Amino acid sequence: MLKDHHPHRIRQLAIGPIAVANPVVLAPMSGITDAPFRRMAARLGAGLVISEMTACAALVRGRGDMLRRLDRHDRGIHVVQLAGCEAQWMALGARIAIDAGADVIDINMGCPARHVTNGASGSALMRDLDHALTLIDATVGASSVPVTLKMRLGWDASALNAPQLARRAQDAGVRLVTVHARTRNQFFGGAADWAAVAAVKRLVSIPVVVNGDVRGFEDARRALELSGADAVMVGRGAQGRPWFPGQLARFLITGTREEAPPFERQYWLARELHDGILDHYGAALGARHARKHLGWALDAAAASAGATASELKHWRARVLTAEATPQVQRLMAEAFDALTQKAAA
Repeated sequence: MLKDHHPHRIRQLAIGPIAVANPVVLAPMSGITDAPFRRMAARLGAGLVISEMTACAALVRGRGDMLRRLDRHDRGIHVVQLAGCEAQWMALGARIAIDAGADVIDINMGCPARHVTNGASGSALMRDLDHALTLIDATVGASSVPVTLKMRLGWDASALNAPQLARRAQDAGVRLVTVHARTRNQFFGGAADWAAVAAVKRLVSIPVVVNGDVRGFEDARRALELSGADAVMVGRGAQGRPWFPGQLARFLITGTREEAPPFERQYWLARELHDGILDHYGAALGARHARKHLGWALDAAAASAGATASELKHWRARVLTAEATPQVQRLMAEAFDALTQKAAA
């Protein structure tokens, strides 16, 4: 564990009247940030965790998978992210989420997935800010809790309109904005342009969160310095590493650079998450959801151990093709034992 003598100077993060424990946010990720994963990341120190994107129209119709996304993670602030393309559904979705216990509503105007943008939701809304504002107005008007907004820099490099959207959202009552520092057309390619988020920060007085490519301590420090943002959001950098947002928060506050947990600890965290996902979804559906988390856990452990690509492929193939829960747990234990020995060699 190393100590940085010059930790980043952080600001107290708040969403309206709600104080946030620290300036590290776990990103909303569909199929990933369900209640079990959020619960673990929050317990391990993330300042704020956000639900998977919840489609308002499907939520209003009572679709089971969308209702499940409203489940609390039992620790800290409960943020539900909503997506939609019609004001009436956004308003109704916000009321349902609040009735289910949401402390904050987050609006998704950043998802780049084609199945979302083809339906005129997510980052497609950045092509029509007037329409986007009708959705923001409807959500804020229907909400008795603070509303936040997540966006990208713009649809493409010719229309970097995040500052304009952020300012109009602030004027409409949004209490915090998050900017993924890519355009929609970049998807997740290229490098996040953290400096471009500074234009948003200059135009609003509400807190700004910078998102994109934050996978290590220096990434976070640099993202905050270049953007001037008040907080940093971690997405893919937390896959297989639910402890990382908490470690990053402690780094920003104290300058302490923590190493990954011991392999035995990583194994028990992976097993706890596996069990939690099975409980959350039921055995059959849960096994499918858990498989990707187990794969990422192996990826993270293999990277720490210095395992070769072929060694990682071997353990992934064994663990991720196992069917019965006891077999999955036994093979995971064997994999982590092998990785522990690899690291010690």
